[in-house]
Amino acid sequence: MSTMPVGGLVPRATDNAADLVVRNAKIHTGDPVRPQAEAIAIRDGVITAVGDDNDVASHIGPDTKVVDALGRRTVPGLNDAHLHVIRGGLNYVLELRWDGVPTLRQGLAMLREQAARTPKGQWVRVVGGWSAEQFAERRLPTVAELNAAAPDTPVFVLHLYQSAVLNRAALKAAGFTRDTPDPKGGQIVRGRDGEPTGMLLAAPSALILYSTLAKAPVLEGEDRKTSTRHFLRELNRFGLTSAIDAAGGFQNFPDNYSTVVELAKAGQLSLRIAYHLFPQTAGQEIDDLTRWIEMARPEDGDEWLRLNGAGENLTWAAADFENFAEPRPNLADFEAEFEKAVRLLMENGWGFRLHATYDETIRRDLEVFEKLAAEGLFPAGNRWLFDHAETVSADSLDRIAALGGAMSVQNRLSFQGEAFLRRYGPGAAADAPPIRAMLERGLTVGAGTDATRVSTYNPWVALHWLITGRTVGDLVLRPPHNRVDRRTALAMFTEAGAALTGEEGVKGVLRPGFLGDLAVLSEDYFTVPEQDIAHIESLLTVVGGRIVHATAEYEGLDEELPPISPAWSPVAHFGGYHATPGTGLSGARQAELLGQAVAESEQHRQWRARRGLTPESASTFFDPCFSL
Repeated sequence: MSTMPVGGLVPRATDNAADLVVRNAKIHTGDPVRPQAEAIAIRDGVITAVGDDNDVASHIGPDTKVVDALGRRTVPGLNDAHLHVIRGGLNYVLELRWDGVPTLRQGLAMLREQAARTPKGQWVRVVGGWSAEQFAERRLPTVAELNAAAPDTPVFVLHLYQSAVLNRAALKAAGFTRDTPDPKGGQIVRGRDGEPTGMLLAAPSALILYSTLAKAPVLEGEDRKTSTRHFLRELNRFGLTSAIDAAGGFQNFPDNYSTVVELAKAGQLSLRIAYHLFPQTAGQEIDDLTRWIEMARPEDGDEWLRLNGAGENLTWAAADFENFAEPRPNLADFEAEFEKAVRLLMENGWGFRLHATYDETIRRDLEVFEKLAAEGLFPAGNRWLFDHAETVSADSLDRIAALGGAMSVQNRLSFQGEAFLRRYGPGAAADAPPIRAMLERGLTVGAGTDATRVSTYNPWVALHWLITGRTVGDLVLRPPHNRVDRRTALAMFTEAGAALTGEEGVKGVLRPGFLGDLAVLSEDYFTVPEQDIAHIESLLTVVGGRIVHATAEYEGLDEELPPISPAWSPVAHFGGYHATPGTGLSGARQAELLGQAVAESEQHRQWRARRGLTPESASTFFDPCFSL
């Protein structure tokens, strides 16, 4: 398939021969000058021609690889504006992914099978990308189910920012006993005998969850590179070609960044990464930022790996926890130290991104920014943005716009929407976050997933949420007035992400002179039924003219990866995201799965009844059509 001389596209000697031509495509370019095209040519990583067969014909030489898109929808490569890609890559092959798994029954079967092959000393860990609401059973696994599935292998199951379920072996491996004190902001649930039951609760801080996970074994050496490369390939599977790494807890600089740095030097990254630096130790934030400012500057690097600034935390005291199962945290005074951090960044030409869930936090942050602006120190030409902002107010948006800020929103409510609704009500849920209000003010609004520890890394789940306002449990939260159309949603995942890293002049649209990043999709994003947007994948993903993912008719065109290591890895046996067919094709299968879930739920009810936790008799079936 190195050449396909069809439709008169005969290779000819030329000085400007493309490395890759994709033709016979329905290309959405994102370029208002030429919004639609059928063919595209890429040379030395850069687009050289966009148009039809005639426009690319002169770019085809004897060594040009010509790929027939077979009439499929082709879009600019997606850019996740908030993804914990570096941390995710270091752990990917160790994690059992429940992303997209439709029933708890299936999830537990996967867990049981994985426990049987996991060697002594290792853990089975399910870390993010799923919600109880996605399961037909609509519930979490119980400690008893984990103990039955893996009596001897430690099992850690993380559920959102809210809780974790551990089996007996994991409690022992983590060192939890009746004498272990509850950490600040967290709770170890205990039975009547005072022993830990296996439930950990974020109350409201997720630190107890992540510090427990940190006790599990980690990868070393070449396995870290292999894990990262396979994670990047998994992201390429969904058409991602760029991501902005939001750093996060337990991601130390420079140690945890060394893997992507080494891969970048070897030319082995298949995803462009712009990264942030996040102070890890409370009370040491200013020292960390000062040291980093002396080591590097934003935009150091190249189009594959570059520093984008600080954040998403600048100081720990200013961070509000986003556990919607708990009340909004009341933050102590943080402004003095926070102002020092922002002042230091502005004086040294560093931009930043800032985690802020609630408007109460955002208003306090803005007061600091406005104080510095009055001194002429903010934003001083630096890019800055708020992340998340589920409850940001109209007044705060006006202030953000006046200060030249931007926004980055994630589909956290795809997974936590039901909890948010229960706590704050339908009115607040309808505006969480107020995406249309952000766009109407002219703010740059990037979109992302916040994967991997809460949401899934599948960007099409996030695009589905942007467009429909629905959770993974199919609950409608945002009404039409706070949704966006498909074109806008895609721009939030392409053009806006490029703007957040100052790269809007080189990527985000398919235009001559821009980076050759694109995805040929399994379904036409612009015409597929709304409910099937989340089922889209990329069949062919191209980054800088390199084919980094290829399947279906294109299988074998992508770059070879080393085998997954260790061989017992869950990813080696189950893969990553669990793909399910669109609803138009799976009615019978959905009914089958629902029947399995009902049977499983009845077994669970009987188990609870035997232990006196629920009435012995099942609920009486009631049908008003047959009532007297």
